[in-house]
Amino acid sequence: MEIIINGPPAGEDMMISGFGKRGVKNKKERKGRNPATGEDVRSRPRRVVKFKYGGRLKDMKNGKLPIGIFN
Repeated sequence: MEIIINGPPAGEDMMISGFGKRGVKNKKERKGRNPATGEDVRSRPRRVVKFKYGGRLKDMKNGKLPIGIFN
């Protein structure tokens, strides 16, 4: 977990085989609507964290493998 938390600097992807890939995605400004007022609004450009499951973690999540690190 320490490697994931203190991994490469922000903006760089990090892949751990069998676990997944962490990275940052730049989102553009977009048009939206405030659901409470119906007012049109624009979201600011922003950066969001993305995560893509690795094969073993995906199989554990879907019940194809028992949950555990050393299985």
